[in-house]
Amino acid sequence: NYGASAIGLIFYTDSPRYVDPAEVEQWIEQIPASVKKVGVFVNEKMEIIHNITQQLKLDFIQLHGYESPKFCNEMTRPVIKVFRVGDDFDADILNDYDVNAFLFDTYRKGKPGGTGNRFKWELIADLKTDTPIILSGGLKPENVLEGIEVVNPAAVDVNSGVELASGVKDSEKVKDLFQRLED
Repeated sequence: NYGASAIGLIFYTDSPRYVDPAEVEQWIEQIPASVKKVGVFVNEKMEIIHNITQQLKLDFIQLHGYESPKFCNEMTRPVIKVFRVGDDFDADILNDYDVNAFLFDTYRKGKPGGTGNRFKWELIADLKTDTPIILSGGLKPENVLEGIEVVNPAAVDVNSGVELASGVKDSEKVKDLFQRLED
């Protein structure tokens, strides 16, 4: 309703934001064609990713686990590869991947994402890559413009920062976020 260019559908069963593919199938066609549909997977079997991607006609596949470059290359849709950034993040790993975008999220041991915490954006501020960068990790209306200023990403991925509770979006926070992005 406010101008998002993509919607992420989380198919990781351990996430509080998990959505069942069968339930998604009932309403996914209501998403305007201009809004890209992104399937989010964490260390999932390739066959399951392919089946869900085909079933729901997803536009992108976001891989949020420890997927190898070879695994990424075998996807049937453009890939957004996620890297969790901590103080010891080694950007050289990016050279191994030939994907459509890199998404950077906050590292927290034992948690593949959705921490609600931001990382030190300065750690990726000077990356030299031709691959588009998507900034994530603790973004909310109050800090999204700062994150954009520091990292200069191609896009931002906001989730917990616009929620009332895990998996429950707050329409006022979403509206606030998009108003700040428009200004």
